[in-house]
Amino acid sequence: IIAENISDDAKIRKSIRDNTYNYGVIKSEIKKNANDENKVYDMYYDYQERVKFIKPHRVLALNRGESEKVLTVGIDISDDDYTVIDEVYGNTPIFENITTEIKEAINNQLDSITLSDECYVKPEICSNSEKLKSTLSQLDLYTNATIHYQIDGVDENLSKKDILKMISISDDGNVTLLEDKVKDFVQQMAYKYNTYGDARNFPTSSGDVISVAGGDYGWVINKKKEAEQIIADLSNGVPVEREPIYEQTAKKSGADDIGNTYIEIDYTKQHMWYYKDGQMILESDIVSGNINAANGSVDGIYKIVYKEKDAKLVGENYASDVKYFMPFAYNIGIHDASWRSSFGGEIYKSSGSHGCINAPFETAKALYEMVEVGTPVVAYYREPVVLTNNAAKQSNAFSYQAPPEPSVPAN
Repeated sequence: IIAENISDDAKIRKSIRDNTYNYGVIKSEIKKNANDENKVYDMYYDYQERVKFIKPHRVLALNRGESEKVLTVGIDISDDDYTVIDEVYGNTPIFENITTEIKEAINNQLDSITLSDECYVKPEICSNSEKLKSTLSQLDLYTNATIHYQIDGVDENLSKKDILKMISISDDGNVTLLEDKVKDFVQQMAYKYNTYGDARNFPTSSGDVISVAGGDYGWVINKKKEAEQIIADLSNGVPVEREPIYEQTAKKSGADDIGNTYIEIDYTKQHMWYYKDGQMILESDIVSGNINAANGSVDGIYKIVYKEKDAKLVGENYASDVKYFMPFAYNIGIHDASWRSSFGGEIYKSSGSHGCINAPFETAKALYEMVEVGTPVVAYYREPVVLTNNAAKQSNAFSYQAPPEPSVPAN
C-alpha cells in the first residue's frame, strides 16, 4: 500500500529522485563465489562513487557485472554527512595512446599487452588535492557550527543534516551558504513556535475548559534577524546554544505560554479574576464595552502593556478621568469607574463602556498595585459575538469582522 501511494504521488517520486541524485552513493562489491576469471570487473570489486558524478560507461559496466552475477550493486542515500571517495584510475580511455601502445606491441611481436596508465584519463581531482582539502575545510567550518535552541519543553536543533541542506558546492569546489535555505529553516521554526494569536485551551475559573484565540499575545520569532544570526553562527564554525531571536516574547516559554499568573475576564459573566502563581488573589464584577452600540470589548489573549496613574481617557464624544489605568489592547484597558454605582449583570448590553473594562475603585486600585507589566490577559465571550470597531481590528480580536461596505446607489 505504501509503495502504491508513493508511485501515485508525483511530488514524492520527485523528492526520492532528487535525494538519490544529490546524496546517493552507488556501491558495488564482488559476489561470493563469483566467476570473473579474466578480471573484467576487478575495478568494481570494492567500488563507490556519488550518483551525481558517475559516468555513463561505468553505469553500463556495473549493470553488466550485476546481470552476469559477478557484482552486487546498490545505492546508499545519506543527507546528514559527507565523505571523500578516493579517485578511480583507468576509467576513461585515451584512444590515441591505446592505439600507439598496441602498434608498438604488434611491432615487437608481443603476444599480450598491459596498457599503461598513460592510456587513461587521469582524475581531475585527487583525494589529497589542495583544492579538495580547501572544500572540506569550508564544509567542516559550517557543519561544526550546530545550534541548540533553548526553548522550554522541546529539543530543537540546527543539526549537521540541516546545515548540509543549506550548502552548495560549485564545480570548482567553492562552498556557499544558500540564504534561501536558511530562510526556509527559520520559516519552519517560526511556524512551529510562534504562538501569536493561536488558540489555546484555557481552564476557566468557572471550572470548564474553553478555546481562546485571537489577540496579540505570544511568541514571535524575528525571521530576518534569526536568519542573519544563523549565517553568522555558521561562519564562526563553533557550536552554539541560545534562544531564537524574538520579535515579541510571552511571559513563559513553551506551549503553555500563559503560565499561572494572569488576568481572566469573562465578558458573558461580566466577571474578572487575577491569579498570581496559580492562586486567585482578586475577583470582581465588571462592566465591559456596550455590545449593542458596536463598542464590545476585544476578545483574545493580550498582556498588560503599561500602567498609568491619574489618566485622562479621551474618545469620540467623551473624556473620563481615572485614577488607575492598565491598558492591554490598542486603547482598551482596565480602569476604575467612579461614575458607576453597580457592576456585573447585563449592564454592558445597554449601558456598557466604550470598550474598556470598568471595575470598582478598590478593585482597580488593588489590581494596579499588584499586577506587573507583561501579565497575560485572557478575555473571552461564551457566546458568538461580532465586533466591528477599530479597537477590535487593531488588536486582532477573535470576534472581529470587517463592517459591510456601504451600498452605492444605482444611477
